[in-house]
Order: sequence, then C-alpha cells, then structure tokens
Amino acid sequence: MNVCLCPPSSVCLMVLLVCPTALCVCVYYVFTVCSPALRDNRIELVRATWAELTISISDISLSDEGQYTCSLFTMPVKTTKAFLTVLGVPERPEITGFTKPAMEGDEITLICTTSGSKPAAHIRWFRNDKEVTGTKEVNATGKSFTVKSTLQLQVDQSDDGVAYTCSVEHVSLSSNPYQVTEVLEVHYAPHVEISHSVIIPQEGQYFKLECVSKGNPLPEPVLWSKDGGELPDIERMIVEGRELTITALNKTDNGTYRCEASNYLGTSGAEYVLFVYDPNAPGQQDPDHALIGGVVAVVVFITLCLIIALGRYLARHKGTYLTHEAKGSEDAPDADTAIINAEGNHAAEEKKEYFI
Repeated sequence: MNVCLCPPSSVCLMVLLVCPTALCVCVYYVFTVCSPALRDNRIELVRATWAELTISISDISLSDEGQYTCSLFTMPVKTTKAFLTVLGVPERPEITGFTKPAMEGDEITLICTTSGSKPAAHIRWFRNDKEVTGTKEVNATGKSFTVKSTLQLQVDQSDDGVAYTCSVEHVSLSSNPYQVTEVLEVHYAPHVEISHSVIIPQEGQYFKLECVSKGNPLPEPVLWSKDGGELPDIERMIVEGRELTITALNKTDNGTYRCEASNYLGTSGAEYVLFVYDPNAPGQQDPDHALIGGVVAVVVFITLCLIIALGRYLARHKGTYLTHEAKGSEDAPDADTAIINAEGNHAAEEKKEYFI
C-alpha cells in the first residue's frame, strides 16, 4: 500500500485516490491557501475524480478573498493558481441631517450614507427626476468602504413637497441600484389672490369670488369683508369655505371686497373692486363695446396718417423730378440727361424751391 503525505508547510484539503494495482503511482490533489480558510466548515468537497477536484465555499465573505492553489502530486508536481475576488455588497442607504419641517429661507443639509461596499459605491442625487450634484466622501473600513454624499440647499416654498432621492450604484447591484427618498416639508407664510367668475358683472347676475390662498400650514379659514367692515347682506352674500357668492347683483353691491388668510407665520390679504353695470341704462356703454370702438378708432387714425405721409412723399419727389428736368431740358436730349444737367448747374444758382 502506498502512503501519500500532505506537505507539512500548507494547510491542505487532501483527497487520496486508491491505486488499482500495486504498480501504479499514488496520485492525489491538494487545495492550499495561505490562510486557515480551508479548515472552515463552510468549505465542502463537491467532486473528486482523476481529472477534477472541486470545492465550494458557502456564505462567502470578504475574508475569503485571496489566492487559491490546486496541486497535483505526481512526478513532477503540477500546480495551478486562481485569485478569488469578493465584491462587498453595499448596505441600503439612509438619508440623515434633516429635521422636518424646514422654514422658508433655511439652509438644510441632506447626507446619504452607505457602508460595506467593495469597491466603493457611487452615489447620485435626484431632485424629483432631475439629477443634482452632491459632495462625495469615501472612507475605508477594513476591507470595505463607507461612502457619504452631502447635499446643501437653501429652501423656499417651491421646495415644499419635492422628493430628493439618493441612489446607490455598484457593480454587485447590476442595474438595480438601491434608492431612498426624502420628501421635503417647508413651512411658509400665506399668499392670497382673488379670482372672479364674471369679467363684466351686471345687475341680476350670479357672481362668485374665490380666495385662492397658498401657505404651509394651509391657512384656514379665510375671512371676507367689504369696505373695511362685515358683509352687509348675509342673505344674498353666502360664504362657503374660500368662496363668496352674491346671488343677485345690484348697485348696492359696489365696493371693495377683501379676503385674508393666516397661519402661524403671518397673514396675507387681497382686494377686489366690484362695479355692477346696468345693461339697460341709456348712458352706460358696455365696456367691451367701448374697448373695441377705441381700438378701431386708433387703427383708422394710424392708417390715415400713413396715407397722408405717403402722398406727400410721392408728390415731393415728383415735383423735384419735373423741376430738374425743366432746368436741364435745354441742353439734354432726354429726361434723365436733363436731370443730370440740372444737378450740375444747381450749385451755381441761388434760386431755392420749397415744397409744402
């Protein structure tokens, strides 16, 4: 029986292949690595034949990275080596550094952090769907890396409800990056505008004013007033939420209407001046018709001015041509030559012509 010994200088996984006859040479494979890794119970022999020796390593970790050697102990010994590279999968990112809510005008900092990546992960920021640039910082932690990206911004009311997304990309994640999103909440003072349902209010019409207010927190409720006081006719002037409805307009409704809205950051107001037109009054012209008539009058006036100016221009040039032709006609065979001759003699003459 042949005895095969594992080289004492290596940590080995040895497989003895029994010789079929006493004349054969004992052959065995040895996997070695310059670490105690092969003593790990995570390493399992998968296949052992005359042509192949296969091992598997379960629950792989960064410590398994290194050079592995397979030796065939024949005469001479045959050896092949392979280097195992282990990718460190990054942890899912988190966004810190921001406390809700922010106030309009505040400068805030968003920090996205991911650790455990090898090689270092890449971080990208998005404001809704548009990419923005952050400041990147990479620190080594053992065999892996911790990556941070910082985004600084001064917020205003347009940032309220905006989603900032941190996306972590790494070769181990293929085309499915890790993402985390933070939706900003920005508090700001109210802003108020008034919209109206009818452009030209007339007597008897149904008329509505709406107090359009923006703010965070949302300013509730809104307050309506007329000419600095309370609404005078609560039976016809109905307030529902942000709307003021006047059921049947009349001349007594003329005046300045104001709505106000408040939150803990301030108060905002807007005004609307109401003038009710009487369509049956003989001396009162429809504002639309008056506007159209004014525009038509301006167009007609400009057209007449252009016609007069063009007529004077043509008459002036025609008179000059006839005068020059007359001056040079004595010595010229045609009108063009007459004009040239006349211009040559013009300097010697003191006669001046004026055209009105």
